[in-house]
Amino acid sequence: MRLVIACVGKLREQGYALAAAEYQKRLARFGGVDIFECQDLPEPPSPSEALDIKVMSKEGEALLKGILPSDRVIAMAIGGKQYSSEEFAQKLSDFALRGEKRVVFVIGGSLGLSAEVLARADERISLSKMTFPHQLARVILLEQIYRAEKIMHNERYHK
Repeated sequence: MRLVIACVGKLREQGYALAAAEYQKRLARFGGVDIFECQDLPEPPSPSEALDIKVMSKEGEALLKGILPSDRVIAMAIGGKQYSSEEFAQKLSDFALRGEKRVVFVIGGSLGLSAEVLARADERISLSKMTFPHQLARVILLEQIYRAEKIMHNERYHK
């Protein structure tokens, strides 16, 4: 099973980039995680709901280009289901047992995910009740995938 993170924007801040690279290096022995990045569009100078929807829609179109019809798609979204690390590991294990070929986690930009991406998603997951910048959300998701792999392989990982 391939794991993919489809996300808006590159990791521009060095701290986030280093942390993400470290987790990708650690995940390599478990098969790795592919990253599909699309352009992070600037927020409108005079925000309005219509302009925000336009930006999210354009980012959503780009994200959907990285998703195959057969993919299991998980939108990382506010209001999504929250899992403990052990429950998340079980979820990934269940996907593998069901024969999922690719599981794609989708992280939107600073405005969130478009209605089209949310409609394509098979489910929604939230990392926390708190809100995180989308770049940090990528690092947290990579860490949780690494933790899940360690749990699934019966390896010790600190709590």
